[in-house]
Amino acid sequence: MSTPILVTGGTGNIGRHTVPLLRAAGSEVRILSRHADADAAGIRSFEGDTVKGTGLAEALDGVETVLHLAGGAKGDDIAARNLVTAARRAGVRHLILISVVGADRMPIGYFRMKAAAERAFAEPGIPWTVLRVAQLHDFALPMVKALSGMRIAPRGLRFEPVGVDAVAERLAELTLGAPAGRVADLAGPEVQEVADLVRAFDAARGRTRRLMPLRIPGAVGRAYRAGDNLADETAVRVGATWVEFLGERTAVSA
Repeated sequence: MSTPILVTGGTGNIGRHTVPLLRAAGSEVRILSRHADADAAGIRSFEGDTVKGTGLAEALDGVETVLHLAGGAKGDDIAARNLVTAARRAGVRHLILISVVGADRMPIGYFRMKAAAERAFAEPGIPWTVLRVAQLHDFALPMVKALSGMRIAPRGLRFEPVGVDAVAERLAELTLGAPAGRVADLAGPEVQEVADLVRAFDAARGRTRRLMPLRIPGAVGRAYRAGDNLADETAVRVGATWVEFLGERTAVSA
């Protein structure tokens, strides 16, 4: 009988799409989150906090594979170190981390934090897999909506948004497979100027607006204009386009 898989952050957007795939493959799943849900068929919930380091020992007991999805605006590097330490004590044999494309290139605190989390996973001791992922459609949408409302579009800013279903499928595949180190980045099928994302959003709502270009200053602006946030030619590009994503939604709220 196989050991259960622990998914941290399993109740989040990506986790809610990934856990059912693991269950469909026959795996027992444990979910660690700040607020544990009721147990379900093949799923046990544990209350814990990876940043604070609480609840890890109990959730990891008897686990050999951990998919680390828990994350936030702050503390991802601390959470990764806490998880690696606890996993080493528990005898875990495979750690899988979701990271962000450009983690080691973008001069932004969030990206640097993700790069530090990657380094924590790569420390000697436990075989690991790291998947860098582009912005999800769902994450890009609030920004696009805000820019549409302000009628501005930063110049030189490009994204390659990817669907959450495609990300979940790849994560499930990696979790059920052998440790692979740093694998090819995962991104959407198109690299688009943010102005084009905003225009497509407006078109989906039946309107056309003139957008005022805005220059992003400093090192951050230079990095974005250089495409440091984008995947390279080795990336796997899958899933729905931005226009298809907008079309699949029953309504795009104001």
